[in-house]
Amino acid sequence: MKLSHRQIDFFRAVMGTGHVTRAAELLHTSQPTVSRELARLEQVLGFALFERIKGRLRPTVRALALMEEVELSYVGLERIAATAAALKGYAQGRLQLACLPALSHALLPDAIRRFVLRQPAAAVSLTPIESPQLEAALSEQRFDLGLSERFEAPAACSLQTLLVADEVCVLPASHPLARKARLAPGDFAGESFISFAPTDPYRQQVDALFAAAGVERGLRLETPSAVSVCALVRQGLGLGIVNPLTALELTGEGMVVRPLSVSIPFHVALIRPAWRAEHPLRGAFEAALVEAADALRARLAQAAQT
Repeated sequence: MKLSHRQIDFFRAVMGTGHVTRAAELLHTSQPTVSRELARLEQVLGFALFERIKGRLRPTVRALALMEEVELSYVGLERIAATAAALKGYAQGRLQLACLPALSHALLPDAIRRFVLRQPAAAVSLTPIESPQLEAALSEQRFDLGLSERFEAPAACSLQTLLVADEVCVLPASHPLARKARLAPGDFAGESFISFAPTDPYRQQVDALFAAAGVERGLRLETPSAVSVCALVRQGLGLGIVNPLTALELTGEGMVVRPLSVSIPFHVALIRPAWRAEHPLRGAFEAALVEAADALRARLAQAAQT
């Protein structure tokens, strides 16, 4: 079956306008040309695409199904056009970054600030994506760089550890446990505890830790993100264990942060897609990331001493 792009263009125009004459105007051609190309397309396909009723074309069920596939193809072309337009706006192109939502408000803002100070004309796009969709997008080479919590590189990518720090407890400033400098698993016994979703790897790790210690908590509240855990803690609804980056950014306003007596490592990794052409400014941004990670590590160490 030998289809041509020209035939598909004519088919799409007719589907969009519902009329041969309007399709011809849209394509800057003549009505006989549109009719001829449609007839050729139907001949190649071996079935009719339209019913001709009182001078108008009514698409058949097969035409509607075919149009769904055609639109998918044109969405791809429109994405290419949008990318080309973005590249036109900056000679070196827009640096495309992807990360977990937790890292879009902790670590990356400081890295972008450092980067922009040195590259004021650079264009940056930051896209927060939940795992595992994040790793899938990086495997598909859709971004220049990514930040993930994974310990293993996604397919067609390389991985470099950027930061490792222990998870921390967040609790209302008025809570009695806030007087303690460090919290042990036993301190959580009977306390209302705000958990991540049951499928979250950190939730499973925390649950296993308390199960091993024989500690039972009040598990009535669940939420998918560290930011929402902190928001619920601020409302005095319980305690939570979250990554230290989010906790450090959101501490204050009725919430305090305390280290744990046990280690639950939080891992931040830099992901480089292997097949995507290296952006000219990728190295400069990686340097800014390392600096931001070092600064954050120093802030975490200082917070642990206070």
